[in-house]
Amino acid sequence: MSNQSDTLPMSTGEVDDFLALARREVAEQTFDSSNSQRLQHMVECLGDSRGMVRLGFADTLGRIGKPATPFLLEALLNHPDPVVRRASAKTLTLIADPDTIAPLVEALLNDEDTVVKGSSVGALARIGKASVPVLLEILASPEHPESTKGHAAWALAFIGSEAKDYLYREIASDSESVRSAVVGAIAKIAQEQEEEEAFELLTKALDDSSETVRCEAAAVLGNLAYKQASPRLVELLNHQSGETRKAAALSLMKIKDTTAKAPLQAALERESEAGIKQIINLAITQLERQSEADDWD
Repeated sequence: MSNQSDTLPMSTGEVDDFLALARREVAEQTFDSSNSQRLQHMVECLGDSRGMVRLGFADTLGRIGKPATPFLLEALLNHPDPVVRRASAKTLTLIADPDTIAPLVEALLNDEDTVVKGSSVGALARIGKASVPVLLEILASPEHPESTKGHAAWALAFIGSEAKDYLYREIASDSESVRSAVVGAIAKIAQEQEEEEAFELLTKALDDSSETVRCEAAAVLGNLAYKQASPRLVELLNHQSGETRKAAALSLMKIKDTTAKAPLQAALERESEAGIKQIINLAITQLERQSEADDWD
């Protein structure tokens, strides 16, 4: 197939032939990765109306790797078709080149298409530890919306243990958004590696000055069923923050520590907010059922 034909509009059959040829050459390691015109047209084909064809070109460009990144980045940042921008970001996820971090961040922050944003942060997550500093910057900045910070927090959790050194340090960040996101990421490390330091940091986060961080820590400790946190969670049943008391009760319920029944009952009797009383009552009921189940074991 000549270079000229690669730059002209093609029929469905010609696109299929173009993809088949590129796939074969990549598999046989005969693809000319210096042919910029051909790479450019492969990127254009990411806008094909057929999902499997888009996937085929993305996979082939991903296998080509670094030589394809300039064309993918140009499309990500400037192509008028959001379908091409989305597919370019997803292809960059396959390549996972640290040199693409800055343009991926630009797309995350500035593209109007939510799928492009999500795919861009997916690529940042796949790149791994090299992306962590910029993700922390996004979380710490007051300029970015909560949706963008949510993307960054997800990416941090995805990277997980690879970024452990950053995460363990940033649990003491001045930024509430950073601390909250880091709690979620450390929870993943605790779950996957059962590392005691991770559990200790999460338990310590129950003392955080931020209600958001305290509640996040309580939630993840409950999900992890970490019984050693129960004494501190029982203390939080007395906290002045209603959301914190509620989070503590829910966490104790999930941990299934039946010794928490008595302090939950005491908390129920002194609780003045109806919604929180309901949560505490639910926790007590669940723990009573747990006690009954334990008795049958």
